[in-house]
Amino acid sequence: MLITFKSQTSPEVTMYQEHAQRILDVLNKNLTRGVITAAEAARAVELLEQEVALSKLHPEVDAEHASHTHAHHLLDEDETPEMAEKNHIGFAQRAYPFLEMLRAARDGGDNVMWGV
Repeated sequence: MLITFKSQTSPEVTMYQEHAQRILDVLNKNLTRGVITAAEAARAVELLEQEVALSKLHPEVDAEHASHTHAHHLLDEDETPEMAEKNHIGFAQRAYPFLEMLRAARDGGDNVMWGV
């Protein structure tokens, strides 16, 4: 399932539910429907930046989380499990568009909404 985040200060950000879940868990927000108000945006940016920094400090934990999230991932014909792990897209890369949206919302005094 896809989750689309909307804000008037930036383009929409769409991501898979399992990737959005980790971000929204960090922010203590509901996956189905919610809002990060302009007043909450600064704190949300701080929390998400901390989580990104931790994921970069501990890439093995990030990879472990990803392996659970993508347990259903099918390898390409010529792809080995080692290659799939090497090509892993980490939390920092997945969170970047949403983090940019939050920064724009914070700076522009706007809300970020989803599920509405």
